[in-house]
Amino acid sequence: MKHTIELMDFFRDLLKKERLSSQGEIVDALLQAGFHNINQSKVSRMLSKSGAVRTRNAKGEMVYCLPAELGIPMTTSPLKNLVLDIDHNESLIIIHTSPGAAQLIARLLDSIGKAEGILGTIAGDDTVFITPVSCKDMKVTLEVIKKLFA
Repeated sequence: MKHTIELMDFFRDLLKKERLSSQGEIVDALLQAGFHNINQSKVSRMLSKSGAVRTRNAKGEMVYCLPAELGIPMTTSPLKNLVLDIDHNESLIIIHTSPGAAQLIARLLDSIGKAEGILGTIAGDDTVFITPVSCKDMKVTLEVIKKLFA
């Protein structure tokens, strides 16, 4: 068990440096650090479990990094505290978030998906654009989203 904890701690430290741009680079870094039985599928599961995202670092390079909140977004997590405003028109719903939080919020919304009226999302740094499944049911979709972050 200790080995798993050490692995995850080292893995998170690697991602915090925002230098690794592929799962292969992460595998190599972990193997070089002395961790055994590491492969691409294990790294993929670790990335998913930690909620890591691929984004541009300060140098403009696409790299894996950890979100502001560790772990997979849940409606019970403090992510709802990152939502500043929810607005809409006849075709889109817009969520304004704290800087850097939009991708986390979009990921949560994409996970609930079509069943709750969300066709898809696009996230920037602090803004999420949400396309509803049906513009006719915009009010229902809007209420679902507002309940998530109430």
